[in-house]
Amino acid sequence: HYHDIPTRAVLSMATRRGVAGGGGVVGAVASVLVLWLAAGAAAGLVAADPGAEQRARDRVEALPGQPAVAFAQYSGYVTVSERHGRALFYWLTEAAGGDQASKPLVLWLNGGPGCSSVAYGASEEIGPFRIKPNGTGLYLNKYSWNREANLLFLESPAGVGFSYSNTSSDLKTSGDERTAQDSLQFLISWMSRFPQYRHRDFYIAGESYAGHYVPQLARKIVEYNKASPSPFINLKGILVGNAVTDNYYDNIGTVTYWWTHAMISDSTYRAILKLCNFTSANVSNACNRAMSYAMNHEFGDIDQYSIYTPSCHAPPCRAQVQGHPHPPEVQQLRPLHRDLRREVLQPARRAEGHARQHHQDPLQMDSLQ
Repeated sequence: HYHDIPTRAVLSMATRRGVAGGGGVVGAVASVLVLWLAAGAAAGLVAADPGAEQRARDRVEALPGQPAVAFAQYSGYVTVSERHGRALFYWLTEAAGGDQASKPLVLWLNGGPGCSSVAYGASEEIGPFRIKPNGTGLYLNKYSWNREANLLFLESPAGVGFSYSNTSSDLKTSGDERTAQDSLQFLISWMSRFPQYRHRDFYIAGESYAGHYVPQLARKIVEYNKASPSPFINLKGILVGNAVTDNYYDNIGTVTYWWTHAMISDSTYRAILKLCNFTSANVSNACNRAMSYAMNHEFGDIDQYSIYTPSCHAPPCRAQVQGHPHPPEVQQLRPLHRDLRREVLQPARRAEGHARQHHQDPLQMDSLQ
């Protein structure tokens, strides 16, 4: 950025180049002329592309311990409320393979509410890098979505991850409506900084509580495009995994999933349906006991979030959930990398084998009353 370099520094640089090259004053003057022409050209580029300077500041050359990659990375802040000093943090990893200009843009939102898209979505799920077990560096994730798309990870709402607000009350009054509005404002401003993504095929993806974030932001975008004389956010679709949408259907759906995949017995399933409300935040002790029995005595070594993977004997595989099997605070579910249509009978067979090896008395309704 020669236009940011003081005149004295430019003259000093030019003089040193002229003397070193044996050109004396002529060489120095020529160098000054070339530098100022370059400065003028750079200033012209900034005028034609207002986001160029900020993009240059956001450019991430490499992360600590990162392997060599051919795709570009950017990260930084976008202010969404000048009045409150509210700014959202993003991390863009462009598509690998050298054809990022033809690939869509995917915005990733983690759920929670309150989970970091950088810490979870980018670092543990769909991002290009994984942290080595010994913490000495990074390695490439062969399942990264940036093989097929440009990935934009957003820390949202303000207060999550690196996103912040200079108004403390913002952290207590944040809700889905403001989160959606801030995310829309982020996209509008971000695409001014990265105009190459205007009109690009655009998708919103997420998991868990993003079952609220994703469709609400999509609706904001549709409304914005209708009201704008020249819309540029080319929304093509949304993707949500393990979405939190409605307490009743989320929770009863999870229990039904356990039952239809032979993870719990008929008697336990009937007991849970009888004892649990699925919508109330005030969960009865009887419901808690029924849930605990199902998960600690009937699941066996099957991971409910990935029933087709090999058995896991580690304690974390048995989630300690009380009351509701899938409440909003159940934040992160591991992504599935297998074709779930194969070996559809495997969970049932595994559950049957576990029942034979570890016989448990059937859940008695009377014991839970």
